[in-house]
Amino acid sequence: MSGINSTVNQRTNMAGQNRLELLLFGLNDDQEYGINVFKVREVLPCPNLTAIPKQTTALKGLAHIRGETIPVIDLSQAIGGVPVEADDRQNCFLIVSEYNRRVLAFLVRNVDRILPAKWDQVSPPPIETNEKNYLTAVVQYEKGLIEILDVEQVLADLIPVNTEVTSTTITKADRENASKYHILVVDDSSVARTQVKKALESLNIKVTTANNGQAALDVLTQLADKNHKVRDIFLMVISDIEMPEMDGYTLVKKIREDSRLKPLYVILHSSLSGRFNLAMVKRVGADSFIGKFNPDELAEAVVERINAVEA
Repeated sequence: MSGINSTVNQRTNMAGQNRLELLLFGLNDDQEYGINVFKVREVLPCPNLTAIPKQTTALKGLAHIRGETIPVIDLSQAIGGVPVEADDRQNCFLIVSEYNRRVLAFLVRNVDRILPAKWDQVSPPPIETNEKNYLTAVVQYEKGLIEILDVEQVLADLIPVNTEVTSTTITKADRENASKYHILVVDDSSVARTQVKKALESLNIKVTTANNGQAALDVLTQLADKNHKVRDIFLMVISDIEMPEMDGYTLVKKIREDSRLKPLYVILHSSLSGRFNLAMVKRVGADSFIGKFNPDELAEAVVERINAVEA
């Protein structure tokens, strides 16, 4: 376990190279799952949990770790599988992670190893799968398929996120003015795309979505190939970072390398808020970074950009 923990802090040099490393783990089934090590703070045997009164969901209790009180989610139960029995937790592990500005611990059956991969080896789920599921990507390796779970969907179902823009700094005139603009939103999580889309559409902004960096780049280059001025079509691109086929870092690099796309304003919008390397955001050429998910902060950034364009 110490080997896994010691390597987590050594991975930031992969950013911008379309690479990732997956921490492999198991639940109460035969499937192997993966989580990006960037999301992992530490892995440890499950300690005694403090129960939450009248709690009947996959939220199993609170763990007290290094001075913090951290909610613990039985990941198997959260995705519809068999829960871990209370008296069996001492044989399980916690993956302490940072998602959407929250520190959470996922209760898992076992932790295997760290697997290096490239995002272009990571595939979206087959189109035959139901869109309403917890699978966001798959990776082929020697033992079969590794499933990468849509943790944002898990958390949205367990702890619903407000998508309403309530910022008092955004006026009625701002909303009316925003209706002239169009934004490209890029995210592999269907729930994340929906959250951002709802927040932006509440400003009356037109939204186009893409489910990974390659799909977004195809949209942009096809417009440029038709001699459209892409910066006149899209006010900005708001992109996740972790995505199959092409991650957000690589998308930004590709945009900056194409003279036709280079002027586009790009915001990286990711749940990689805790271990995030802000220097990398600047290095690849992004204009800004916003951690997921705060609808007011996102909306205010959009209005600020509109005002800058019109100044």
